[in-house]
Amino acid sequence: MNPKGRTAEDLLAEVARLKEHDLPVRGGQVTAYVYDTGLPEVHEAAARAYFEMLEVNCLDPTAFPSVVEMERQVVGAVADLLGGGHGIFTSGGTESIMLAVKAARDHAHVRSPNLVLPVTAHPAFHKAAHYLGVEVVAVPVDLETYKVRASDVAAAIDESTILVVASAPSYPQGVIDPIEEVAAVAAAAGVPCHVDACVGGWLLPWLREAGATVPPFDLSVPGVTSLSCDLHKFGYAPKGASVVLFADPAMRRDAYFASAAWPGYTIINATVQSSRSAGPLGGAWATLQALGREGYLELGRATLEATIRLREGIAAIPGLRVLGEPESSLVAFAGDGIDVFVLADEARARGWFLQPQLSYAGIPANLHITVTGVTPAGVEAMLKVIAESAEAARQRGPVTLPDGLVELVAGMDLAELDDATFAELASSVGVDLRPGAGQPEMAMVNAILDALPASSREAVLVRFMSTLYSAT
Repeated sequence: MNPKGRTAEDLLAEVARLKEHDLPVRGGQVTAYVYDTGLPEVHEAAARAYFEMLEVNCLDPTAFPSVVEMERQVVGAVADLLGGGHGIFTSGGTESIMLAVKAARDHAHVRSPNLVLPVTAHPAFHKAAHYLGVEVVAVPVDLETYKVRASDVAAAIDESTILVVASAPSYPQGVIDPIEEVAAVAAAAGVPCHVDACVGGWLLPWLREAGATVPPFDLSVPGVTSLSCDLHKFGYAPKGASVVLFADPAMRRDAYFASAAWPGYTIINATVQSSRSAGPLGGAWATLQALGREGYLELGRATLEATIRLREGIAAIPGLRVLGEPESSLVAFAGDGIDVFVLADEARARGWFLQPQLSYAGIPANLHITVTGVTPAGVEAMLKVIAESAEAARQRGPVTLPDGLVELVAGMDLAELDDATFAELASSVGVDLRPGAGQPEMAMVNAILDALPASSREAVLVRFMSTLYSAT
């Protein structure tokens, strides 16, 4: 810590320096992690409202009534769009999912609870299950459509199942699970059904109005008992904004936590967090108000057109194929004779980030693109970069892994390595974890991860994170 205080100008100059190697958050050249309307005035309104609510604490809504009124409006807007229900404003999809799993567990009161989900369901469900002592029962998806089959879900349900999960859409390939069928088999077994619409909740209704075919997926579907919807995705709010809806207010109450077993102030939390800034709530509220229904519908129309053009353009590039039939604005494509991990590095060298996805459960390694409101202005430039990068990747050829490297990593007890030793191992495959090293080429790393079983991948990723924050 600096012994003396620093001026705001000095601090902001250092922030700019620290962000030097960051991917850009505006402009559409980063096709994951960030969501951009392309409308600076909307982002400015959200930023100002975020700052205005920054120091308001959501811990005690009786002390800050603005929190209650804003949350009622934001949650009410989501409920109006997605079939009604009773909601909670959360920090993101993971927290929304955590609360849905907690509510289902506490509602069921069974020993050794489990939840049934497709292999394409978001890892946040695995995280929630890990934290809450729930077993995950994963079922396969159809390798042509990448959708779960209701019959497989039905076969996996047993007397300890507390929740069934389906996605609208699933993130990896952007397809919508058969929500009506899955919810029906869950209801027949007397089990709640959660729809993960974190990505699609605030997108699919606008795509439907713009002319896309979108099957029923929300709380209006019989058997759907809860739903998660992120507003910091296609709601375009600043990060930290999501809503979880419950059809039954009793299940919403099961998501709450209260404790009176101490002599201090009253503890009643609607979310996993206790103290939390109302900044994200203010930002989400302002974004919804600034865009309005017409604004979201226009973004939906533009996004749909750009997604169709992107799918057609990728399909026309030799050696690339779109996986499944995306029903949202998420598009994934694999390579035939083209190493997609090399393609991603080539695209990054040209200023574009395409998100690598590892192979799993019969689904090949692929690259993922999230089309947002800003994409239409740059879709032709993106296709040009993908085509150039695909040809460059074809000429470079696939990554060649050193003999025995995968077996060596798989057989290592990574817990026995200190961070310095792991950093040396990472450096040997081209990853520099030192501060300020910038964006590395990742094809070799992704190829190694892709060749490892899931448990080994997870161990490597944990060590990577630990070393990244320990490196000097």
